[in-house]
Amino acid sequence: MNAPRTEQFLTLQEIVAAARARLAPGPWSYLIGGAESEITVRRNRQALDSIAFRPRVLRDVSRIDTGAAFLGRRARLPVLLAPIGGLESFVEGGAASAARGAAQFGVPQMLSSVCQPGLEETAAAADTLRCFQLYVRGDEAWVDDHVRRARDHGFTAFCLTVDVAMYSRRERDLIGRFVKPWRATAQAGSTYQSGLSWDQVKRFKDKHDLPLIIKGIATAEDAEIAVQHGVEVIYVSNHGGRQLDHGLGSAAVLPEIVAAVAGRAEVWVDGGFMRGTDVVKAIALGAKSVGLGRLPCLGLAAAGVPGLVRTLEILEDEIRTCLGLLGVTSFGELTPQHVTAAPPVGEPGALGAFPLLGESPSG
Repeated sequence: MNAPRTEQFLTLQEIVAAARARLAPGPWSYLIGGAESEITVRRNRQALDSIAFRPRVLRDVSRIDTGAAFLGRRARLPVLLAPIGGLESFVEGGAASAARGAAQFGVPQMLSSVCQPGLEETAAAADTLRCFQLYVRGDEAWVDDHVRRARDHGFTAFCLTVDVAMYSRRERDLIGRFVKPWRATAQAGSTYQSGLSWDQVKRFKDKHDLPLIIKGIATAEDAEIAVQHGVEVIYVSNHGGRQLDHGLGSAAVLPEIVAAVAGRAEVWVDGGFMRGTDVVKAIALGAKSVGLGRLPCLGLAAAGVPGLVRTLEILEDEIRTCLGLLGVTSFGELTPQHVTAAPPVGEPGALGAFPLLGESPSG
């Protein structure tokens, strides 16, 4: 099947539809699914839909800057490609293709350690802002080797994911008998991940000089402990609803974590962010950067590297429109006063941001 021409995509919804048409049932279910009843998946969307805007008017918004700082460097948007295992299931070239798209557009990539073609090959694929995310599958020497390799290949920060002490039951995959190709290697050495504790965080900070990101923080209490350990980035995440079911949505816990951190570290967030308005809400609530997980996968599945770039272009247009209509010209002007709580509207879910999916063009 030939990939569609990306200029034909005018909305993110059209990209989602193209990805659905091109993916086999197994990879599609893996992409949109979550753990068990998928309550956390739905709460991610519900939390975002429970935030409304408070726009200001009669402000000069003729020039809008959508750029942001990422670990001291300039990015085109305050977003990063979140670490996704098995990108090779969605696009030929896997993480290397994602790196090319990130570099072409101008946003950072966080590479998952369970994604092909691996650290060295992905770094060689494109010159982009990049961080490395590790699932701990070995001893201290094994971790140190990954830190060394990441530093040697231009990764600007190192991430430990901490919400995977147990591997969740993802029922869409189980029911569909979809065995992920990377699952066997992910299981090998999983006891090391189960045994991960604050002791290993302290050891990392004592031994290594790469900025450390802790991904999977979901409470103010753990955010405080992370800051006390000198962690540079508190990454608020529930693994896209793929790990602990019946958790709160990321956007719902973001304010308490921002308050607990109190500017002592950067706060990043992911979990159901699919639209430009979602990104703006997170920044207004105090996040520094927003991780995009499913959305880049959908762009890659729809049309490869050009599909990812087009996805980010549309997202940028949504963000620019939102900022202007809020009466601000940059992310630096956003404050919590630009948002307020409101009853959610619509059905939450992994694709709840696209209520027109399935409707004909004429309605």
